[in-house]
Amino acid sequence: MRPARCRAQPVCLGACRRGYYPFPAGTDMCQVHASFATGPRQNDGTFYEIRTYDVKPSKMKEFVELVNKHIHLRAAHSEMFGFWTVEFGGMNKAIHIWKFDNFAQRAEVRKAVANDKEWQEKFISPVLPLLKKQKNEIVYLVPWCEIGKPSKEGGVYEMVTFQMKPGGPVLWGQSFRAAISAHLNTGYTKLIGVFHTEYGLLNRVHVLWWNENPDSRAAGRHYAHEDARVVAAVRESVRFLESQKNMLLIPLSCSPLK
Repeated sequence: MRPARCRAQPVCLGACRRGYYPFPAGTDMCQVHASFATGPRQNDGTFYEIRTYDVKPSKMKEFVELVNKHIHLRAAHSEMFGFWTVEFGGMNKAIHIWKFDNFAQRAEVRKAVANDKEWQEKFISPVLPLLKKQKNEIVYLVPWCEIGKPSKEGGVYEMVTFQMKPGGPVLWGQSFRAAISAHLNTGYTKLIGVFHTEYGLLNRVHVLWWNENPDSRAAGRHYAHEDARVVAAVRESVRFLESQKNMLLIPLSCSPLK
């Protein structure tokens, strides 16, 4: 059966003509676009840059001290969303996330940072010998998610990364959202954000959760996996899943998210 004809052609970008919307005839495709496309980024250029640093094992303490002491110099140029070290799911790693209004702003910030002598001398020069490698990703907040805040300071964060099948949110968006909502509705955890990659590995989604501590997270997960609604939603979403991994993150004292 041919997909229903799209009545949202200005934002469709030809996806419907390529058969990316497996919906029955008569489906309101305008509503589909509003639900599944990463639409807000087309009207609101806000995006986030996720940076991952692998630190030399013997230099982790020195790295954390440098960040806590001098990261305010970098944060003076653009908004820092959060800064964490990885406790489980990786070793000697640091994750930090920065918010930008658009790509023009990021270009301006990068130029300003490169010309900031104090930042270069106090942080960049001493930190580079401490690092093994760096990588970054550009991500957008998915349309149906708003940035959340932890219930209190002092908890832990879990970043769960899902590598989905090619096709984008029009293929797996509904099932993925249902699975996230099912976990959220159990009440054991706090959703901070759901981010979809624009640059990096495509069809990748990062979900950032907050919990009071690792034990409450473990107990909540055990409870959730006995919830029939969670089981059903996850069973549906894994049809579109290629792989997944997670990391337990500990916020640095300088992190806005603590």
